[in-house]
Amino acid sequence: MTEKYDFAIIGAGGTGLAAAMYAARLNLKTVVFGHSHGTELSIGGVITTTKVVENYPGFIKTSGLYLSKQIADHAKSYNLVTIKQEKVEEIGRGKKCFLLKTPKGNYEAKAVLFATGTKWKKLDIPGSKEFEGKGISYCALCDSPLYGNKVVAVVGGSDSSAIDALILSEHAKKVYIIYRGEKIRAEPINLEKVNKNKKIEVINNTNVIEIKGDIFLKSAVLDKPYKGSKELVLDGLFVSIGHIALSDLAKSLGVKLNEKGEIILNHKTSETNVPGIFAAGDVTDKQFKQLITGVADGCTASYSAYEYISKLG
Repeated sequence: MTEKYDFAIIGAGGTGLAAAMYAARLNLKTVVFGHSHGTELSIGGVITTTKVVENYPGFIKTSGLYLSKQIADHAKSYNLVTIKQEKVEEIGRGKKCFLLKTPKGNYEAKAVLFATGTKWKKLDIPGSKEFEGKGISYCALCDSPLYGNKVVAVVGGSDSSAIDALILSEHAKKVYIIYRGEKIRAEPINLEKVNKNKKIEVINNTNVIEIKGDIFLKSAVLDKPYKGSKELVLDGLFVSIGHIALSDLAKSLGVKLNEKGEIILNHKTSETNVPGIFAAGDVTDKQFKQLITGVADGCTASYSAYEYISKLG
């Protein structure tokens, strides 16, 4: 049996859930699909791993988990919204609809929104696979309590890297930020916090080229000496080197992607090159990616989908 909807949203992060809320207000029967990507959570998305959120209007200071729950609860408050923890494995075109398949069932929708987000980029160096989960982590908020009074490092130089280092400093006795560039690219407020934190030390113009250990990670090998040695003794290594757009399913439909694998978007309407297919959030080619921008694009996508469906007849 095939379940039929007006609007299908693939991705149950803040962007997808906000789009569902708005779609329901436009009287669209909507289904949202969410599933996990490794350690990333299905309902609420990556923002659930952010400890402190201070840049979302209406919340001076809150946690990503609480904020995502508020958005999810808002979406769930509409009877027209159904949320399913299922992975959409296939998508195709019907006569006047799109056909979606999960391991649990088949679905039809007149329009589809890709709010699939991203997954963490992983290190591709000797030892990186062997010690994943054995000292190598991608979520500082999730795993920082495991490193009380230990020495850890963050690989990367973005604002996320700075935030990870600050979270880790609440537990670890020493936190290194290892970055290949001249200086880390954190937001001014977070850069100031890093510079003032005596536990955090930045190692610039340096790459990690190998991970060593026995059962667990013991050290990181650097491409240049730091304080006389290329081997940095560590208890944990947190990887914060960016994300990969989860756009393969959209690509299978003929949706155009850029060289980074991001969905190319009409940013006024959240439309893709395929009629009836929309996209929003971190999976798109939008330059500035924050929860607030994703939520805005998700709502725009819902309105554009409403207009598209209204013209189908």
